[in-house]
Amino acid sequence: MLNWWFRIAFWKRVAGGFVLGALAGWLLGPAAETWLQPLGTLYVNLIRMIAVPLVFFAVMNAVSALHGQQSVAALGGRTFGWFAATATLAVGVGLGAAFLFNPGVGVDLTPPADFQPRDVPGPVQVLLDIVPTNPFAALAEGRILQVIFFAGLVGFALVKLGEKTEGLRRLVGQASETMIQVTRFVLEMTPIGTFGLIAGLVGAYGFERLLPLGSFVIALYVACAFHIVVVYGGLLLTHGLNPLKFFRGAGPAMQIAFVSSSSFASMPAAIRSVTHGLGVNRDYASFAVPLGASIKMDGCGAIYPVLAAVFAAQYAGIELSFAQYVAILLASVLGSFGTAGVPGTAVVMATVVLSAAGLPLEVLGILLAIDRILDMMRTMTNVTGQMLVPVLVARETGLLDRAVYERADAGLADEDPAPATSTASGADAGAPDPATRTSGPGRP
Repeated sequence: MLNWWFRIAFWKRVAGGFVLGALAGWLLGPAAETWLQPLGTLYVNLIRMIAVPLVFFAVMNAVSALHGQQSVAALGGRTFGWFAATATLAVGVGLGAAFLFNPGVGVDLTPPADFQPRDVPGPVQVLLDIVPTNPFAALAEGRILQVIFFAGLVGFALVKLGEKTEGLRRLVGQASETMIQVTRFVLEMTPIGTFGLIAGLVGAYGFERLLPLGSFVIALYVACAFHIVVVYGGLLLTHGLNPLKFFRGAGPAMQIAFVSSSSFASMPAAIRSVTHGLGVNRDYASFAVPLGASIKMDGCGAIYPVLAAVFAAQYAGIELSFAQYVAILLASVLGSFGTAGVPGTAVVMATVVLSAAGLPLEVLGILLAIDRILDMMRTMTNVTGQMLVPVLVARETGLLDRAVYERADAGLADEDPAPATSTASGADAGAPDPATRTSGPGRP
């Protein structure tokens, strides 16, 4: 009976939910938040439900499977390098947009009296927080960096014990396959969740709250769009990859990121898009994408804090010095690593950057009124970058299946191509690795 629904391309179903949700929110007004928002909340809860077990089993399976293919340390180093490089480029884009739009000029608003700046933990505390004191609490509370650390440690232990844990390694692989199948089920709810989230957002906000800060909203959206299309597209071209193919394969996760405003909630779809849609080796993607969801934040950690800093300076009538611009650059690039895993990344990062430049933190209270609107585009930029870096690294290390990338499947089909494997020359692999392939339907 539902065959007609599944015959419609996934991205078209999500786009339809977006348009219908915006229309319903406009027609119903504030009532849309009461009656339709719960559909979106239910969808986000479903995605959050699967994210932690998906990451836990996928990282354990990935660490043991990558052993002997590529050095995990070497892959991690390349991944971190691209995280830092793209963050630096994002800061430049943010500064360019700030100079072009002057978002703080002419704004006559008063910060909320009850605004309290966020407390930012020190870098030593952030490092200490990566190691869970109780791994079960980390799993229950969704602390992704701690989950990755513990799962990676268990994965290395499985490798070290060799044949003694062959059965357990096989069980971990089966558990990972099971969570991937559950992910498929949940992602089919995306059009309905999109409808509820957008209807509630449009009904609650309206347009009057956007007008006083319209230049800031426009500046952020333009900067993020430029970064995604021009910067990310340019990096793909330098690696010999067609950007249109990338955006087609990454499209489902980008849509989910935009409507959910959560890198964590988008992570299952991002892993799915990177592996099934773009041909990145599944074991590497299962490590790189969750890591990126914790520390790779071009939208929240680079573009937004830079725009907020310039906005604060213009609002307060402060002429930024060269030293302050350097402080903004360093704080934006290094701050995202130093605040890894801290909830509320955008506000925390803006607090870090404004503090480093000596700008008034109270100005951030003005931007909170439109934070939900900003967060949609910030998160889509984050998640796009979290998918881009694994593609670039996979291209450089021979872990990218070019046949899958060129096909750029944007759907949620049950049958997936085999992952690419590394080669001695580093060229893209064209044949599946029999050691990591399983037979039958249901592969990611």
